[in-house]
Amino acid sequence: VAGENFDQSPLRRTFKSKVLAHYPQNIEWNPFDQDAVNMLCMPKGLSFRTQADNREPQLHSFIITREDGSRTYGFVLTFYEEVTSKQICTAMQTLYQMHNAEQYSSVCASSSCSMDSLASSIDEGDATSLAKLQRYNSYDISRDTLYVSKCICLITPLPFMQACKKFLIQLYKAVTSQQPPPLPLESYIHNILYEVPLPPPGRSLKFYGVYEPIICQRPGPNELPLSDYPLREVFELLGLENLVQVFTCVLLEMQILLYSQ
Repeated sequence: VAGENFDQSPLRRTFKSKVLAHYPQNIEWNPFDQDAVNMLCMPKGLSFRTQADNREPQLHSFIITREDGSRTYGFVLTFYEEVTSKQICTAMQTLYQMHNAEQYSSVCASSSCSMDSLASSIDEGDATSLAKLQRYNSYDISRDTLYVSKCICLITPLPFMQACKKFLIQLYKAVTSQQPPPLPLESYIHNILYEVPLPPPGRSLKFYGVYEPIICQRPGPNELPLSDYPLREVFELLGLENLVQVFTCVLLEMQILLYSQ
């Protein structure tokens, strides 16, 4: 478990994540920082869901700024895949049994139950409070399907957000589709890593994703820097008044800190 918040039910806890694979193994100008990328890809840690929970894929981005001021940009698609390991499913059910027993114990303690009556009621399996907890807050290995979070990430020297987003969505569809794509998945990954060049300043580049072509454009030397993030989302997230206030702070050269989940 990533944190110490054991009051949360097991499916609401976060667990320690790790990098499963990265390609290429090493780039001289951009060494792979495993801990930083792991933390930024899954800032809340590994999470579990069941078929009753929302499992829609989520996209987010991050920036790694080095000591010399250089930046690299990460674009992440997080999705959920079914847990096939019987051992992990059994462990989750055990965690739930322990959690519900602890919850019932605290309920009993607050109503001055003795430990003997608690033990006997749990052994007999007729404790109504425990049954309620298990009904509304449970994982049953024979009834529920367990899913775990996983993510795929592209790290780029420039913030080509829309192009990376489209490629990741197409790759995700190829991974989850019952009908396999025309070529093996490795060929699409190899193409974007080794064969798609950085577009020259002032030029556009068209390359092929898994299913559809993708276009990215790089500003010229005399143009404003690349800003590929949709302004509509800024308005939706901050609202008009907050955005005007942030813009005013920028013009007044004030320090600005945005804090969110």
